[in-house]
Amino acid sequence: MSAHTILVVDDEQDLLDLIEYNLKKEGYKVLKAENGLEALEVAREHNPDLVLLDIMMPKMDGLEVCDKMRSDPNLQHIPIIFLTARSDEKTEVEGLDTGADDYVTKPISTAKLISRIRAVLRRYNETEEEEKKLVVHDLEIDKDRYIVTKGDEEFQLPRKEFELLYYLAGRKGKVRDRQTLLNKVWGDNIYVVDRTVDVHVRKIREKLGDHYIETVKGVGYRFKE
Repeated sequence: MSAHTILVVDDEQDLLDLIEYNLKKEGYKVLKAENGLEALEVAREHNPDLVLLDIMMPKMDGLEVCDKMRSDPNLQHIPIIFLTARSDEKTEVEGLDTGADDYVTKPISTAKLISRIRAVLRRYNETEEEEKKLVVHDLEIDKDRYIVTKGDEEFQLPRKEFELLYYLAGRKGKVRDRQTLLNKVWGDNIYVVDRTVDVHVRKIREKLGDHYIETVKGVGYRFKE
């Protein structure tokens, strides 16, 4: 049985109750919120281990909630799984680019949802066991704080940008194709397009400079030796 705490955010009360019932059966502790503003308040107060987040909600939608969490040093480490009735690729890519870890479409299969939760938490726990701080070139990449230090500057990258940088930097000089990066950073149980990697590499370069991560044409990326 698990002692993980999960925050479920959805404006459909019946769905909230259904998910709560099934998660509690699996041993999870459950917090609930019915809109985006309430979700942020509950997350800041209780610091859950994972958030199930509906996209279409009143007051503040799920994409904005995710963006705010990824910009908050106290919340950016929390895994997020989106729940939505919208299954088009554009919406999925937008959600994952915002920093979500996975994406489950409605109507929700509770068995699939619980499987996805376990996979995300397992992947998160595995990364927690890795070396906490990398020093490469003039960068210090701190996994405990999700902060990159370059000289006197500190950069708080969104979680997926940080994890992509951390993964590449930890394998300095080794080329990794896009599919490998998708599997290692986003997980191999969800569908994410190659463009997602390219977008995140571009954002890292914009913040830190374009001389750390090299593009290897026709293959993928590597962190310079």
